[in-house]
Amino acid sequence: MLIAYILEINMNEQYQTIDYPYATLSEEARNRVLRNTYWLLAMSMVPTVLGAWIGIATGLTYAMSGGLGTLIFLVGAFGGIYAIEKTKESITGVYVLLGFTFFMGLMLSRMIAMVLGFKNGAELVMIAFGGTAGVFFLMASVSSVIKRDLSSLGKWLFVGVVMLMIGSLINLFVASTAGMLVISVLSIGIFSAFMLYDLKQIIDGGETNYISATLTLYLDIINVFQSLLALLGILGGERD
Repeated sequence: MLIAYILEINMNEQYQTIDYPYATLSEEARNRVLRNTYWLLAMSMVPTVLGAWIGIATGLTYAMSGGLGTLIFLVGAFGGIYAIEKTKESITGVYVLLGFTFFMGLMLSRMIAMVLGFKNGAELVMIAFGGTAGVFFLMASVSSVIKRDLSSLGKWLFVGVVMLMIGSLINLFVASTAGMLVISVLSIGIFSAFMLYDLKQIIDGGETNYISATLTLYLDIINVFQSLLALLGILGGERD
């Protein structure tokens, strides 16, 4: 979860350096970017699920725990984001993004496998998936009707992610269940707001590339899902 925060910080920093060409992008072009983003985001769930299934079925993620797993995640995640940004202007970027989501599915499989270890694990995973989908559809609906400019919200959300990262680092040493609960709840709230912010950027013409837009929304969704899954595992996990 901590490393996923770092990925979100990296993407948000890129947002802060972009001069959004709101006036130069037509409504038709903005709608096309949004439509393509939704399609690619839906497609990205397929390799994510496939990666998670392979990771659970093979037990591969257990071999990647500890320092080795962290190193693999960092190299794969940052390498993937770099490759996506370099290829986003061509169809190659789509394939690179789908490969990245497969890798993220593999990395998620260890956490999913831990939750599946509970008696009601499958139910908790489905609740987390449904809850994340519900959050996304809610934010998508709100972003389509809200008229206010939310560009200034990005700086506050950036600060929120930094605070979450610091809190997660502290909790690694403290190992507090209560601390994990608080971090998970705050993470769900912050990354739900990030969904709204990122969607509004697309609608307003702040993001003109559907591959980059998909990547940012995908990271929002992954953070909400894993935080919700952690929360459900702590509060609702039933052991045999």
